[in-house]
Amino acid sequence: MKHKQILILIILEFFCAVSCFGAPINKHHNGRNISRDSFIVASYIDSLKACKVHMDSLMYAADTLDDDAGSDARFFRVFAPLTFYYSVAGHTFSINDKYKGVDDVSSAIDDALMSVYVNHPEYVVNTESDLSKIGSLHEEITSPIRHKVDYSREEASAPDVSLDAPVEIVIEKPNFWTFGGDYYLQFLQNYVSSNWYKGGESNYSMVASTTLQANYNNKQKVKFENKLELKLGFQTSSGDTLHNFKTTEDLIRYTGKLGLQASKNWYYTLQLIAYTQFMRGYKSNDPEVYSDILSPLNINLSLGMSYSVNAFNGKLTGSLQMAPIAYNFRYVGRKSLATRYGLEEGSHTMNDVGSECTIDLTWAFSDLIKWKTRLYGYTTYERTEVEWENTFTFQFNKYISTNIFIYPRFDDGSSVRHDDYGYWQFKEYASIGFAYSF
Repeated sequence: MKHKQILILIILEFFCAVSCFGAPINKHHNGRNISRDSFIVASYIDSLKACKVHMDSLMYAADTLDDDAGSDARFFRVFAPLTFYYSVAGHTFSINDKYKGVDDVSSAIDDALMSVYVNHPEYVVNTESDLSKIGSLHEEITSPIRHKVDYSREEASAPDVSLDAPVEIVIEKPNFWTFGGDYYLQFLQNYVSSNWYKGGESNYSMVASTTLQANYNNKQKVKFENKLELKLGFQTSSGDTLHNFKTTEDLIRYTGKLGLQASKNWYYTLQLIAYTQFMRGYKSNDPEVYSDILSPLNINLSLGMSYSVNAFNGKLTGSLQMAPIAYNFRYVGRKSLATRYGLEEGSHTMNDVGSECTIDLTWAFSDLIKWKTRLYGYTTYERTEVEWENTFTFQFNKYISTNIFIYPRFDDGSSVRHDDYGYWQFKEYASIGFAYSF
């Protein structure tokens, strides 16, 4: 303990010398202060020489001590580049004695460091937070290292292989394209006897759907997504005397999106949506055609930004597209349907400009339940179209599933306005059958 106290006194003398004579010297000298500056420099050099003598004597004394006394790591904080330690200030300003230094050496070191913090804060080059960011030099090994040695008989030496044999180097370019899709074929049958007390009629229905995707992503700046959706469903009805079957689901839709990355999840996006149908559309016991292939054909081209969604550990995926500038083109091949789809009577085409928004998400609640939703909105600020498609899939096994499809729609550009629903339209169906994804 005596040697440690001697060491502390030497350290305190050293810092006192630095406090007295270590202030920066004025660079602008004149004839009146040259002698004073020379005295300060000479005194500072004498302090350094005295410190060297003390340090040499300290090292000699340390050699005479045991290993534990000569390897006290606490002195590192004094001789290392000056660092502000939070514990030093905490011990100094604490009103509780138990937070003071645990012994005389620790208290002396804290007092020396605190003296420099207060008198010469410009000498502090690091903080305890900076050191914690760097981390430790190594990690402690808590468990013993054991090597398992397997003893085996000496194997026969390998045959000599000529090093002069030609070597073929194959260089493969990275493939940034990914392909996928899913499809399902589902049925529904309903039989009602002629004397059923509640009435009704027997019917059969079928719906088939295919979704194909081809996406390009170079993991740097460019992303190009392509999706083709095909849906077709039929229903028979014994009460319809004019048609053997009618379509319940009919869709051909292509969605293309070219994105240039702006940040981690945001992209400058150019999006194209084009959709029409396969078959003619009828109503029960009505010979009039209400829709047909290319009647209508809608093409929407928009420019904006999209956000790539990936949340809940990859269970919620998709994109959000917001386009303040959008161009919409509509073509109706049958002139008789022009006014039904917002065109002027006798016209085939319509053009307008507005804003567009598309939300396309897939949420896998579990391996058995999945929800796909698509919310599309387009407005010219004079007319508005909103479509919200929702498909709930319940997967019984790898190939058997059931679907519930809910589809509300709003279109105030149509000439047909319902007495009860106004411009709102609604479609829903449930089906069960075969499904497969790849």
